[in-house]
Amino acid sequence: MVDVRGVHKSFGTLEVLRGVDLRVRAGEVTVVIGPSGSGKSTLLRTINHLEKVDRGLIHVDGELIGYRSARGKLYELGEAEVLKQRTHIGFVFQNFNLFPHLTVLENLVEAPVGALRRPRERARESARRLLERVGLADKGDAYPRQLSGGQQQRVAIARALALEPKVLLFDEPTSALDPELVGEVLDVITDLAAAGTTMIVVTHEIGFAREVADTVVFMDGGVVVEQGPPSAVLDAPRQERTRAFLSKVL
Repeated sequence: MVDVRGVHKSFGTLEVLRGVDLRVRAGEVTVVIGPSGSGKSTLLRTINHLEKVDRGLIHVDGELIGYRSARGKLYELGEAEVLKQRTHIGFVFQNFNLFPHLTVLENLVEAPVGALRRPRERARESARRLLERVGLADKGDAYPRQLSGGQQQRVAIARALALEPKVLLFDEPTSALDPELVGEVLDVITDLAAAGTTMIVVTHEIGFAREVADTVVFMDGGVVVEQGPPSAVLDAPRQERTRAFLSKVL
């Protein structure tokens, strides 16, 4: 479903991604861990072309992201074409990014109506079902400021699902939450995993990675240092860098 090959990304003289390869099969959950500054969030942002790659290729469900290939050359897509691709790639940010002037229900309706041209009433019906799915059926008329952080993040997850994406990307979805609210968000992501949703989750929640991930990827210094099933990477890591990181967080 997701195929990242040889991706490089620099910001000025700082090389953040140094030849990253990553493959995620449909229905699988890949959890990416690693120290701050290792390139995890930048990797996610390249997958939906929020950041342009310097070198390398990214495909989602067989479609080249951000570019088209013609006569052996790559041409960057226009903004409208990139936005269309992004409808297939849900993104849940650290800080929710809800529209503060819209109700919870309208936050979910906006993208299906605007990007997918769905009839508004049909989008509202779908939004209500999604709010029920994330345990917020009674919050449709509330505004984001009236919700807890955990509730806002669950709305953000429902909003990402409203476009029926092929893959969901989570960028440290619990890092902005008070500790007592982390569980309610992780429970929703766990339910999505059980339903077969393809997901890439950047997180510091090692217990969640052990329980939910099909594959754990450890990144450091802009490269994938080690990857494999949770039992291998978390309980019997082969690389010294992985062992050193885990000794500090477990």
